[in-house]
Amino acid sequence: AQLRYSVPEDCQPGSSVGDLAKDLGVELRSLATRNLRLVSESGQRHFQVDLAAGVLLLDRRLDREALCGQSPTCSLHLQLVMENPLQLHRVEVDVLDVNDNAPQFPKPEVVLEITEVANPGTRLPLEVAEDPDMGSNSISTYELSPSEHFALSINVRGDGVKMPEIVLEKALDREKVAVHHLTLTALDGGNPVKYGTAKVTIHVLDANDNPPVCDPPISKVHLEENVPVGTLVTKLNVTDLDEGPNREVEYSFKVSNNVPGKFTKLFSLDPRTGEIRTKAPLDYEESSAYEIAVRARDKGSPAMEGHCHLRVELIDINDNSPEIVLTSLSSPVQEDATPGTVIALIGVKDSDSGDNGQVHLQIAKVLPFKLVSSFKEHFSLVTNGPLDREKASGYNITVRAVDSGSPQRATQKTFYLRIADVNDNAPNFSSPFDTAHVQENSLPGTSVFSMSASDPDEGSNAKLSYSILDSRMQDVPISTYFRIDQDNGTIYTVRALDYEQDKVFQVPVEVKDAGSPVLSSTAVVHVFVLDENDNAPTIVYPSVPKGSAFHQTIPTLAEPGYLVTKIVAVDADSGHNAWLSYQLQETAEALPFRVERRSGEIRVAQALRESEDAHRLVVEVRDNGTPSLSASVIIVISPEENSVQDFAKSLDLPRSSPEDSNLTLYLIISLVSISLVSCVMFAVVAARCL
Repeated sequence: AQLRYSVPEDCQPGSSVGDLAKDLGVELRSLATRNLRLVSESGQRHFQVDLAAGVLLLDRRLDREALCGQSPTCSLHLQLVMENPLQLHRVEVDVLDVNDNAPQFPKPEVVLEITEVANPGTRLPLEVAEDPDMGSNSISTYELSPSEHFALSINVRGDGVKMPEIVLEKALDREKVAVHHLTLTALDGGNPVKYGTAKVTIHVLDANDNPPVCDPPISKVHLEENVPVGTLVTKLNVTDLDEGPNREVEYSFKVSNNVPGKFTKLFSLDPRTGEIRTKAPLDYEESSAYEIAVRARDKGSPAMEGHCHLRVELIDINDNSPEIVLTSLSSPVQEDATPGTVIALIGVKDSDSGDNGQVHLQIAKVLPFKLVSSFKEHFSLVTNGPLDREKASGYNITVRAVDSGSPQRATQKTFYLRIADVNDNAPNFSSPFDTAHVQENSLPGTSVFSMSASDPDEGSNAKLSYSILDSRMQDVPISTYFRIDQDNGTIYTVRALDYEQDKVFQVPVEVKDAGSPVLSSTAVVHVFVLDENDNAPTIVYPSVPKGSAFHQTIPTLAEPGYLVTKIVAVDADSGHNAWLSYQLQETAEALPFRVERRSGEIRVAQALRESEDAHRLVVEVRDNGTPSLSASVIIVISPEENSVQDFAKSLDLPRSSPEDSNLTLYLIISLVSISLVSCVMFAVVAARCL
């Protein structure tokens, strides 16, 4: 529980403060048994408990002013402790103020001076009396002893304190009364009233009755902020109608507690001439104007003073360059960003004012960006056209800020904007059509051709993979002939190729990137199979079983040049691998026959003898490949008697000549060349049509 009592500060020790037993609801006889104790929170003992009567007594005389000073309330806090059971009670005792202090002046005697020429209404401030009591017991009013020339005026400050002043009501004449003796009385509002007095002595001084006068009293000066130190600001024009020392004026800055004297650090004042000059650099951005108060005091007795007020207004000079602040930058930006996408937020500021502080922001060179004014001194950098990372992977953007001063001042700031790639470019082959050659019968896995594709994108958008599109060659999937390395684009054979079966393949290749969405392109590789001499010549005529011989009869009288027969052979290969030559195998004895090397014609080389036995010839047909392959046939020629008609026919047979053999060779070469060129042209035309 908490108990509250009050006691006047002038009560005698032993006075009753409150009935504890009654207020706590405890029987008197239990107070001692419960060991009632009193504890002061301040540590000082001002009270005691009478256990027999159960009352709280004053232990010593209280002095409210010593305990609580000028506090409007004064309370002492106690704690009562009782045991069995343990209880704690809080006691608060309010100490009531009594009028036990009289007002008192700081000095018992006050000496004032006033010139004899002081005008009625002149005020002489007095010191305030002090009374430590509070409320109505404090100072209530002041009284001044009767005087013909002076009266008392009381002003009340904002905090309620009364301020006494002596007011001159009638002009003075020092020659009549040089000193005035007055009594100032301070009275409090207590009951009974207490008071304090102070003697006031006023000396009337001889006339220095003209103060210095500023002309004009208030002036204004305009000054550029960049003037050099020591520049004359103004010279004060002050006059004093007195003569002699009373006319001599001394100048000083007037600084009050309420008005900071910062201008004293920037301006100097000549105390003799009144010239005001700059003594430190001036900065319009720090302060655009200064109020200077100057006191002009003469050397009279008493000294009189006048006051001059000067306002120095600075003229702004364009001495500050604009500042560029990059508030935010979104880098990288996607290359497919739409026009108007915000890239950066830029702020500008200029400490100058007026036109000197008006800043224009621009991009230093032509770029696909523009500046948009968001609000004053804030801009947004936005895209102003399409971006293409493949043409420019980034931009060094230089922003230039220029003010409107004269001369202009400029600042620039450069920052780098990276362009992020998007998959907007499909892979491209170096050529939509390529030609490759591979030897027939090459082992599976033989490298045929390396495709080359490029993608101007970067990262995964430029990661390429190759594949062969589904296509058929004579109803057989092309993938059974070739495969491709998906990473490097190299085409390999899957099986051995046969020129005699397929001479050219069209392999469609697709390349894809790894972007999203996936982009691709295709190309066609024409793979020409190169012939290999893997087929031996085949004898078409005469056609005889292997190991058998072909029998041919001729007239006995056949003359040289007589055409016996002609060997006809073919070779499945092409080109020079199919160029055939015929020759007789050498024998131990000379044979009366010869074979044409290119045509395969067997003719009589020399006249035959009568009753000549049959001749056995082995004709070998050999191609022109490397290594050369051959085939042979056995011809058995038997001379016999024939009719004249047959003999005549044999004479009519054309005879071969070396020129005829060469012509045949040239015709064969021409025919083969024309055939090859026709095949190539047909393949190219067909590929382009596809």
